[in-house]
Amino acid sequence: MAIFFDDPVQVLTQRFEAAIRAAFPAVSGAVEALISPSRQPQFGDFQCNAAMSLAKVVGGKPRDVASAIVAKVDLSDIAEPLSEKSIAGPGFINIVLRGDALASGVVGMDAGTGLAALGVVPASKVETVVVDLCGVNLAKQMHVGHLRSTVIPDAIARVLERLGHKVIRQSHLGDWGLPIAMVTGKLMEELNAGRIKPEALTLDRLEVMYREAQAECERDMKGMEAVRRYGLGPKAEAELEAQVSWATENFTRAKGVLLKLQSHDKATVAVWQLIYDITMRACIETVTRLHANVTLEHTAGESTYSEELAPLVRDLLDRKVAEVDQGAVVVRVPGLEVPCLIRKSDGGFLYATTDMAAIRRRVQKLGASRVIYGVDIRQSLHFQQAFGAAIKAGYARLPDGSDAKLEHAAFGTVLGNDGRPFKTRSGDNVKLWDLLDEAVNRARAAVNERSSGFSEEERGKIAEAVGIAAIKYVDLSSERSKDYVFDFDRMLAFEGNTGPYLLYALVRTRSIFRKAAEEKLDGGWRDAAIVIKEPAEKALALTLLRYGKVLESVAQSTEPHRLCVYLFELATAFSAFFDQCKVLFAPDEATRRSRLRLCDITGRVLADGLGTLGIPTVERM
Repeated sequence: MAIFFDDPVQVLTQRFEAAIRAAFPAVSGAVEALISPSRQPQFGDFQCNAAMSLAKVVGGKPRDVASAIVAKVDLSDIAEPLSEKSIAGPGFINIVLRGDALASGVVGMDAGTGLAALGVVPASKVETVVVDLCGVNLAKQMHVGHLRSTVIPDAIARVLERLGHKVIRQSHLGDWGLPIAMVTGKLMEELNAGRIKPEALTLDRLEVMYREAQAECERDMKGMEAVRRYGLGPKAEAELEAQVSWATENFTRAKGVLLKLQSHDKATVAVWQLIYDITMRACIETVTRLHANVTLEHTAGESTYSEELAPLVRDLLDRKVAEVDQGAVVVRVPGLEVPCLIRKSDGGFLYATTDMAAIRRRVQKLGASRVIYGVDIRQSLHFQQAFGAAIKAGYARLPDGSDAKLEHAAFGTVLGNDGRPFKTRSGDNVKLWDLLDEAVNRARAAVNERSSGFSEEERGKIAEAVGIAAIKYVDLSSERSKDYVFDFDRMLAFEGNTGPYLLYALVRTRSIFRKAAEEKLDGGWRDAAIVIKEPAEKALALTLLRYGKVLESVAQSTEPHRLCVYLFELATAFSAFFDQCKVLFAPDEATRRSRLRLCDITGRVLADGLGTLGIPTVERM
C-alpha cells in the first residue's frame, strides 16, 4: 500500500539519511542524502548522490558505499525495489517512484481546502510581515521604474498571504520635504492668479509644475563661477547675479511654504491635499489596472513621520547611539565604513531618518517580525546603513529580545534594446500607464487574429488580461536582482516562457471540460481514482507535487521568479501530457476520469499560482 506524500524529495531525504546512519553508524554528525531529480529520466525519477562524498569519510569505494545504502533503505511503499542495477556510474542511486504513490499524493492535493488546498502546507508559525512597495512621489506620474517596485513586492506579499502569514502593505509615499513645498507654492500662485482651476488640474500639469518649480529654485552657481573665472564681463555677471538672486528668492519662498506645511497652515495644507488627492487617484487607478493590491489604506507617506524625526534624533543622541560629526548627526554602523547620516549640518533630515522612523513604527506599533523592502538595488548601501542603525538603536527589537528580520528585496533595472535604462526617445521616463496601453494594444492585434469568433467586448477583455499578464510575467520571471531587457515581441509571444503562454495553458485545461460537457463525457471524474502509468502522467504528477514547496521557497527567498519557473514547467508538463495521453477519448472510462481529474488539478494549480503572482487570467482565448 503506497503512502501519501506531498514532497518526494523530503520523504526520500528522510529515508536515505536513516539508511546512511544504519549502514555507517560510526559516522558522526549530520549526514546528507543529496537527493536531486534524475539527470537522465529514463533511468529514474530521482537519484541519491551521497555515496561519493560519504566514501571519502568512511574510506571506501563509492559503489560499495552505494550498495551498503541500498541494502538498508526501505522504499517499498513509495518506489520500485532497489538493486545493484539501480546504482549507476561512480555511485549514483537511481530511484523510480511508484505510480500509485504519486497518485496518492495528487489525490491528497485535491483533498485540502482553504490555505491547505492544492498541497500547500500553511505556515506553522504565523508571522506579521510588513512589505514596503510602490513608493510613488507627489505630483509625478508612475513611470516604468515603478513597475518593479510594485509588482515584485506585491507578489512576495501574496505568496506570504497564501501561506497564511499576516501581511501589512506599506506604500512609502514621497509627499513631504522641500521639493513638495516648491510645487505646492507654485500651484498656490497659479490658483491665486486664476490661471488654473482646481477642477481642471491634472497630474500631467502638476508634473510640469514640479519641474518648473525646481528649475526656478535652481541657482546657476557654476555659471557665476565661470563668468568670474574667465572674466566674461559685467553684463554676463549681472545676468547671472540676477538669476541667482531670483532663484534664491524662490528657494526662500519655498522654505517658507514648507514651514507653513509643517505648522499645518490651513490654506497651504489645502493645496497640498489637492496635489495628494490627484496623485493618489492616478496611482490607485494604475495599480488597480496592474492587478496589484495597493490601496489608499496601504499608503504611509513621509508626511506621517514628519513630527517624529526631530524627537528620534534627540533620542539617538541622548542614548549615545548617534554622535555629532562636523555639525551633522551620524550613527556608526558595525561592519560599515560609511556611517548612517540622519541629520545634516544645516538641521535637515534625510531618507535614512525617515526610514529609521518607519522601521520603529513597523516593528514596535504594527508588530512586524519581518520587514521586506522592494526597492531598487542601487539603494543597497542606504538600506545596509538604515537597517544597521535601526538595529543598533533598538528600533527593530521584538518582545522576546531578538531583532525583526529587515530585508532588502533588491531589484535590477528595466532596460531598452540598447542596453540602457528604458526611456522614451526624448529621454524621459516611460509612463507606466502608457506602457500598459501599448502592451494591451499589441495584445489586441494577436487576440483579434486568434479569437475572431468572440465578440468585440470579449476580445477587449482578453486583450487587457493578456497585455497585463505579459508585462507582469516578464518582470516577475526575471531574476529579481538582475536587469532585464524590455521587449514587447518576446513578452507577448504565445510560445515559450511568457505570460500569454501560461494563460493559454490554463485555458486549455478549462476548454477540455467544456468539450467534455458537449460530448457528454464529463461525468464521474471528480471522485475518480487517479492512475499514473504513462511517463507523461508521471512527469505531470511529479511537477504538481512540488507546488507547496515552491511557495515556501519564494516566501523564504523573496524571489518570485521561482514560482514563475515552476508554473512554466507545469504548463510544459501539461502540454506533453495533453499531447501524449488521450483524455476525452482515453482507452477506457476509468482512464478518462483519472485524466480529467489530473487536468482539473493542473488547472487549479495554474490558476492559484498565477493569482498568487497577481496575474489576471481568462476563461477563453
